[in-house]
Amino acid sequence: MTSKPFILTRTFNAPRKLVWETMTQAEHLKHWMGPTGKLSHATVDLRPGGLFHYGMAMPDGTTMWGKWLFKEIVPPEKLVVLVSFSDENKGDTRHPMAPVWPLQTLSTTTLTEKDGKTTLHLHWTAYNATAEEQAVFDSMHDSMTQGWTGTMNALETYLKERQA
Repeated sequence: MTSKPFILTRTFNAPRKLVWETMTQAEHLKHWMGPTGKLSHATVDLRPGGLFHYGMAMPDGTTMWGKWLFKEIVPPEKLVVLVSFSDENKGDTRHPMAPVWPLQTLSTTTLTEKDGKTTLHLHWTAYNATAEEQAVFDSMHDSMTQGWTGTMNALETYLKERQA
């Protein structure tokens, strides 16, 4: 059984090179990544086998940790990562609010440019998940749409600021 992919497409009024930099450099990711649009911690080792490790300050004062393990990097057009929740020491952890969420998910992001605008296409699936974990992932697409819409809105705002 494979999970139903979560797919998101968004076009930004920005050149692909700028979108790529904004998505792969810690000094930029910390300003827009995540539903809150702000990270309290961000480090990037952009190479196959490297990590993007981040902490997101939550309203209750705790930090939610996550990481991307870079699997494939084709600048400035493709990024394939294994996504997981994490701890501050870069260990894999379960989703703090959804214990049956897959331990890892696979995300492929492609960027295409036309007439100075960049289209981001995100394809996201459960990875090495049990049937129960896949079902939970599949059932959360509406919630993921809401979260990713907030993240993409923050990215759009940040790209406008960078171009101003």
